Amino acid sequence: MTTPLLSIHGLRKVYGDAATAAVHDASFQVAPGEIFTLIGPSGCGKSTLLRMIAGFEVPQGGSVRLDGRDITAAPPEKRRIGIVFQDYALFPHLSARDNVAFALRGGRQDARRARAEPFLASVGLEGLGDRFPDQLSGGQQQRVALARTLAGAPRLILLDEPFSNLDASLRDATRREIREILRATGVGAIFVTHDQEEALSFADRVAVMRAGRILQVGEPEEIYARPADRFVAGFLGRTNLLPAEAGDVTATSPLGEVILAAPAHGSVLLSLRPEQLAVTADEGMTPSHGAIVSREFKGRDVTLWVQLGPHLLQVDAGARSPLRPGDQVRVTLREGTLAVALPPEA
Repeated sequence: MTTPLLSIHGLRKVYGDAATAAVHDASFQVAPGEIFTLIGPSGCGKSTLLRMIAGFEVPQGGSVRLDGRDITAAPPEKRRIGIVFQDYALFPHLSARDNVAFALRGGRQDARRARAEPFLASVGLEGLGDRFPDQLSGGQQQRVALARTLAGAPRLILLDEPFSNLDASLRDATRREIREILRATGVGAIFVTHDQEEALSFADRVAVMRAGRILQVGEPEEIYARPADRFVAGFLGRTNLLPAEAGDVTATSPLGEVILAAPAHGSVLLSLRPEQLAVTADEGMTPSHGAIVSREFKGRDVTLWVQLGPHLLQVDAGARSPLRPGDQVRVTLREGTLAVALPPEA
């Protein structure tokens, strides 16, 4: 990584006399212009971590550095960090233009209103400056909130579940638009979500959190393909977990012998994504013989649920697959698939 924009080291937060920390020893860096995502289940500490970076919560340990400057004890208004809240926090009695102008400093009000126009244009809202928040769609309101944040000349922008209030179709379009705006401005961003698809599609790098701890940090493709443990494997996408005995580069499993992505020894769990498995009709009772118990049509493809001994597997197949519940099938790894061996413990 180049010289980091943001460096978080050992941040810790405990509320009251709680037995466990809301955030425990969190450390990561964000590069200039990078979109960094914190993902985890509700209550895992991601919003608390964001609030410590913003200065709204005081950590009991660790440090926050922005552009090399220690801002751990700095008040929020001195950090040059902008925030886009989940509910956008627009002033309902102000127009879009005046909401943006509010973040500008210096000069007369009419001058600030004129200076707000380029920021509205940067988020694709030319000609809508006179509209009030209740006259704008949810996606437009979100872009006004982003324009107002950009008007404050932040070095870093924090986005806390910014798409959760939008319906599915608008969420996808707005997510793409916001990502392009951030790319065009070059401002670094930290994005908090519990949505797997958002994390994988929006971020340059992802940090997966659980119970106040950061379990793994990496590029979305890297974490999806090489999860560190069973929680990461199951939370960041669908997966099948199968017990196996590893012997260096191969492992013996309910699917037979498989090739491992990295050497391992002893008892392991294999993480296999549904798209990495294939099913074929089979009446021969081979070792990897099972039966389809459910079929979920999803438009472009189907998910087949296959009972393989005590294991219930998800397998993705083409939308035109003729296989139906009750069919006897053989489950195999698709050609070229390497199985990921995980520690067997929870």
